[in-house]
Amino acid sequence: MGGNQTWIVEVTLLGFLVDPALEFLLFCLFSLLYMITLLGNGVILGTICLDPRLHTPMCFFLSHLAVLDMSYASNNVPKMLANLVSQKRTISFVPCIIQTFLYLVFAATECLILVVMSYDRYVAICHPLHYTVIMSWRVCTVLAVMCWAFSFLLDVVHLVLLLRLPFCGPHEINHFFCEILSVLKLACADTTLNQVVIFAACVFILVGPLCLVLVSYTCILVAILRIQSREGRTKAFSTCSSHLCVVGLFFGSAIVMYMAPRSSHPEEQQKILSLFYSLFNPMLNPLIYSLRNSEVKGALRRALWRRG
Repeated sequence: MGGNQTWIVEVTLLGFLVDPALEFLLFCLFSLLYMITLLGNGVILGTICLDPRLHTPMCFFLSHLAVLDMSYASNNVPKMLANLVSQKRTISFVPCIIQTFLYLVFAATECLILVVMSYDRYVAICHPLHYTVIMSWRVCTVLAVMCWAFSFLLDVVHLVLLLRLPFCGPHEINHFFCEILSVLKLACADTTLNQVVIFAACVFILVGPLCLVLVSYTCILVAILRIQSREGRTKAFSTCSSHLCVVGLFFGSAIVMYMAPRSSHPEEQQKILSLFYSLFNPMLNPLIYSLRNSEVKGALRRALWRRG
């Protein structure tokens, strides 16, 4: 590297390259979605915490999902909203790297939590008599801690590999937050190792968990079809279909973003797919679970009834 190399102190987030009038419209829309995300997940989290009937393994993991969704949104969206109404769209490099790291941690943790939730549904439907023994509170706590700890350790590897690179420009990121693939473009060194590790991590944290989820739900589908009672089949389908909706949205957008061949406009593709992570998925999750889960719906009704 040259001796006169300029090191990055701050970078500019270009965000959405649209007209100023459209930027204001996007600010209003994204602000509304952000508030719905926080409100919806906050209500789900509060309901689970306050209603003893929801102190079940499924709702325990659902509360982790709500925390992750609020964390996603709060990590990326406030800076995006500020940039939509501000002429100065810079972010210091250290907070940028922190934003990248947290985004990766939340993404990996959600992948693992969704796998654990699929396993919980598998045990509940395929082995109902042994459910309380297999999914004891000790097991649930260990699984949750392992999901968070493993994700943190995995993304420390990404962070170390990222920080070893010299960053000297350009000083612009064509994104609305510091997404790792966009940050790598600031490096003035070979990033092949980083990209190989990212792809390998995606295979391990996306393809592997997705296969486990599909295996779980194949077993669940077979078990559901054996249920004699129509009411029992309907209840089982209801609880599982909500989880499958979340899994499809989350894993689908992630695989397209990090593993599919690049389109002719990769930056714009990344921005759109990142919106699914930052806004749409976190907003839809509580709506899907509250509308499709009878236990959560019942708890929400009881809470509203007491307030009424």
